[in-house]
Parts: sequence; C-alpha cells; structure tokens
Amino acid sequence: MAAELGASRLLAPYFSSSQIVWTIIIGTIMIALALGAVFGGRWADRDPDPDKLYLRIMAAAVWISLIPLVGKFVILLISGLLIVTVSTNFLVIAAFVSCMIVFVPPLFLLGTVTAGLNKFATDSLDDNASVVGRLSACNTIGSILGTFLPTFVTIPAAGTFVTFLLFSGALLAIPLIYFISMKAKVVACAVSAVVFAISSVLSPMTGFAFWENHATLAYEGESIYNYLQVKNLSDRTILSTNVLFGVQSVTMKDQGLTGMYYDTALAAPALADHARSALILGMGTGTYARQIKRYYPKMSVTGVEIDQKITDLAVRYFDEPDDVPVSTYDGRAWLAASHDTYDVIMVDAYQDITIPFQMSSDEFFSMVRRHLNPGGVMVVNMNMISDGEGSINEALQTTIANVFNGACRIGTTYTADVPGTTNRELFAKAPTADETARYDGCDDAWRTTGRIATVSEPFTSTMRRDTTADSLRAVTRERTGDGELAAYMDEVGGRMTPVRDPRIGTDDESLILTDDHAPVELLGMRAIDQLIAEQAGPYREILEKEGIGGLLRAVQ
Repeated sequence: MAAELGASRLLAPYFSSSQIVWTIIIGTIMIALALGAVFGGRWADRDPDPDKLYLRIMAAAVWISLIPLVGKFVILLISGLLIVTVSTNFLVIAAFVSCMIVFVPPLFLLGTVTAGLNKFATDSLDDNASVVGRLSACNTIGSILGTFLPTFVTIPAAGTFVTFLLFSGALLAIPLIYFISMKAKVVACAVSAVVFAISSVLSPMTGFAFWENHATLAYEGESIYNYLQVKNLSDRTILSTNVLFGVQSVTMKDQGLTGMYYDTALAAPALADHARSALILGMGTGTYARQIKRYYPKMSVTGVEIDQKITDLAVRYFDEPDDVPVSTYDGRAWLAASHDTYDVIMVDAYQDITIPFQMSSDEFFSMVRRHLNPGGVMVVNMNMISDGEGSINEALQTTIANVFNGACRIGTTYTADVPGTTNRELFAKAPTADETARYDGCDDAWRTTGRIATVSEPFTSTMRRDTTADSLRAVTRERTGDGELAAYMDEVGGRMTPVRDPRIGTDDESLILTDDHAPVELLGMRAIDQLIAEQAGPYREILEKEGIGGLLRAVQ
C-alpha cells in the first residue's frame, strides 16, 4: 500500500492524479500481487526453502529503494518514446507502461510472500484455516499502516522519495536480520545495503524536476495533495503544482498585468452589476486576489484553498494580501456551509486533466449561482482549450449555460480565450432582480413541459450588452480609473464569444455534467490527446521519414 500511494505521487507530476491514473496504478498492482500469489504458491510447494523467500523480499526492497532515484528517468523515457508513436490514449498507455516497468516487478515479488509464509507456518490441516486467518490479519494490518502513514505522516513531512526509502528500508531490514543471524548470503546482504545507501544519499538530491535550474528554484516539496515547486525568476515568482503542466500561480515583481489568464478574468468585476465582493474557489497563492485588490481596492475578497501548504507558501513567497481571509476547505463543501453572496465568484480549481467532478457538475454550478448577488458574475478558468463535439470544454460550457441561461435568459454565458495559452475564461452572469421578476416561471415551464416558454417581449440580457468592447472599457475605467486595464478590457471584449444554449435551436443532446454522470477524466484525456497530436505531429513525421536518428537530430 505504501508503494501504491508512492506510485500515485511519483506519477502525478507527469500524468496527473486523475481517477484514470489511480485506476491504472491499482489495476497493475493487483495484477502483480495476483501473479505473485500464484507463482509464490507453486514455488513454495516445489521448493519450501525460506532462504529463497527472503531473497525475493530483499530483491523487492532494493528495487523499491531505487525507484526514487531511477523511476522518474524511466517515466520520462517512456513518455518521450510514446509521445511520438502513440496517436490516442497517450495518458492511459504511458501510465500503464510506466507502472508495469517500475512497480510491477517488486510487487510481484512481494506477492509471493504470503503463499510462502502460509507454507512455512502450517504444521497440519487441523489449524490451517487459523494460520491463514492470522496471516491475512497481519497482511491487512500492514496495509492499514502502509495506507495511513504515507498519506498523513511521511509524504507531507519528508516527501515521496523519503517515503519510498523508509518503507523499503524497513522491508530490507527483515531479510538482512534473517541472513546475518544465519551467517548466510553475506555478499547479497552487503550489495543490497550498499545500493540502498547510495539511493538514500542521491535520491533526495535530484528532485522531481531534475532538469530545472536550481539557481531559480526557491522551493520544492510536497503536501497531502500536491507536488509543489516555487521558482524565483527575474520578473516574477511562480508556483507549479504539476511539473509538466505549467504555472498555477504567479506574482509580478513590477505591479501590473500578469500576461496570464488572470488578466482576462478581471473582466468579471466589470461585467457584474456591482464590484463590491469576490469569492475565489481555488485561491492558490492569491494571484487573482492580488490583481483584484490592485485594481479594485474597495472590493472585499474571500479565498478558499484546499491545500494549507499552498496557503503557507503564499505568505512566504507571494505576498498574499493580509486583508484576504483564506479558508482551508474543499470549494464545494465550503459553499454548502456558507450563506454569503458575492458579486464575483472565481472558480479556479481545475489543474490540467485533474478536474474534480464535484466542481464541474450542474449541481455545483447551481450552488454557485445561488451564492451570486443579482447581476453577479461567475468566472471559470478552463485550462485546456479543447473544442468540438464530445470535448471537455463543450461539456463544461453547456453545463454552465444550462444553469445560468435558464429557459428565457438567452446569452448570459460567454467565453474568452487567452492568447498564447491553453486557457479559456468562461463568464456567466446571474439574472438581475428585474430580469428575475419579468421572466419568473420560465425555468419552471421548461422543467414541466420541456419547451421554451413564450414571452410577450423579446429578451435582451444585460450580459450581451456588457460584453462589448466599448462597454467593458468604459465600465473598467469608471470603476478602476486605470487606463492600462481599461485598454486591455477593450481587447478582451473583442474575444468574447457567446455560449450556445444546449436546449435552443438544436436537436443534438449535449452532455450535461451531473453529480451522477461527469466523465471528466475521459473527456480530459481526449483533450490531452488532441494537444499531443498538435505538438508532437511534426516529430512523428520526422520519425516516419528519417527514423530515430532524424528524430534525435531534430530534438537537439
């Protein structure tokens, strides 16, 4: 179990920590243990020699101790080879192959142990069931310790690498004590101890991102939830919570726009009827809060962040505003317990393919809408531009439109892509008090009849008017007095695109994500495949035409 939890942390920076990756880890480890049990039983019946059992334990312990030193290089090599050869399902194939090569061999060896112990501990058939029961109980107790200790103690306190070393060291001690007491296998014991010592010294020195410039790497560590990396660059300080998937938070050393999606998201306070309060679900290190406080200093801002260690880093490295209270809580659970309402709610809880389904469903966005003041705006950072039928963005956009547009409120949901990035900001405006009064009953009519209600007066949402470049620029200048931001909002207005209401003017059945059915991992995996196809396409052509030599020359 400790190896399984360590596997999830070792793979997360490269393949995410989505349910897909967890499924692959659990599945491959169960395959290894099952095969180990079968072969361990055969070997114990054929040759009941305890020395061979302890040698297998020793080999497994040494292998596991090498995982933090060698594993990341193997994973990157596998990823590099597959990214130019696999057209679809890259995430599944790469994670599966990595698990099979890195984790299956030692866990197969450990899977042979229980059958061998059962052979050695059973004296007669009279107490065979009792022996099996005691061994199973001990096995389960070990699994309990291997589950709780890494998650709550060793990984947060010392990291994934040290966790592998601690548990492999405890495992290695068992055969070492056995052979030393028997004065046997002295060479094997010495080699195993030396290999373990070398890995113990070198593994913590390399880190996950071994290719990084350590002159700019201000912090590298782990929390219960994330791998964390802080880099101090010449013009900014950035936080990455996933090595291969970019920047999650940034603070600029010169005050101003960040050049990232936070700038586009600053359209939300201008789109809202009022700019008095904001809630940020997925606070991170407070980038969006700092930007709001800079341009809208009178707005009160509240943050919710599930990872306390990120909040600590925000104070230490990112100058998080002192007047922004931050709660360490899951965003949806916090909303469920709160009765407050806001003019702006920022949802920034999606990380590469890791999209929490409970914060992507119809029920969640309905909860967000209830926490908006009349005329308030929700902005959602969707960090993978993936379009087309069956894409993750289509599912998110139609789900949000289903909640915010209502049966009569056509055109209250807009998107704006962020130039030069894979980010897309979605803005959804709650109806004003006047709109609610004029079209009260439309949603009820839709739910009961399945048809769009007929209204005597054509509806024009305030959102449709406010998203024009002129309006965004004018409102921003009026509320902030900042010419640079106002000019940028003029450009943002030119990028605004209305989201089609999934129930109007079409016969297709767009996917509406719900708590019961939200396949966000599979949809996200398609987006990863699409991104890889776009980026790796030229290298695949080189590989086909010039072979591996041409590919190596191209990447140099």
